[in-house]
Amino acid sequence: MAEVKQLVKGLADQHGRSMESLLPILQGVVKEEHHVSEDAMVEIAKELNISAAQVYGTATFYSFLHTKPLGKYVIRVCKTITCMMHGKNQIIKELESVLKIKLGETTHDRKFTILETNCLGQCHKGPAMLINDEPYTELTPEKVREIIMKYKQLEINAN
Repeated sequence: MAEVKQLVKGLADQHGRSMESLLPILQGVVKEEHHVSEDAMVEIAKELNISAAQVYGTATFYSFLHTKPLGKYVIRVCKTITCMMHGKNQIIKELESVLKIKLGETTHDRKFTILETNCLGQCHKGPAMLINDEPYTELTPEKVREIIMKYKQLEINAN
């Protein structure tokens, strides 16, 4: 709790304590903690002198903010009609098969989470996905398997 309080205070010092600071502070918390906990929401509300309900409403509105812990690698698959027409469902099935989890779940080792998200701005190269901040386009099940194996190898090399 003390760590979250310090994080929020530091972010408020950096971004300010007005209502316009709410989103950058939430983004900063997600960057550091991988989600916005209830404790963080309460601390943000205190720092900005707003209600915790306002913080919660904002934290749950945006698709890149999360109120539950996610994996180290958050895989966001574009769910637009264009990506669907180009095989988005096959991409999700391949991710689920390789990672042994379903859409919306996180692996037991907390390394991978699979989510759907609105447009990633890559409709001309669909289907598309984002792993953290890295975009991947023109996906096929084979390409997805290779990409995930690369991330798994990174984890093996890091340990």
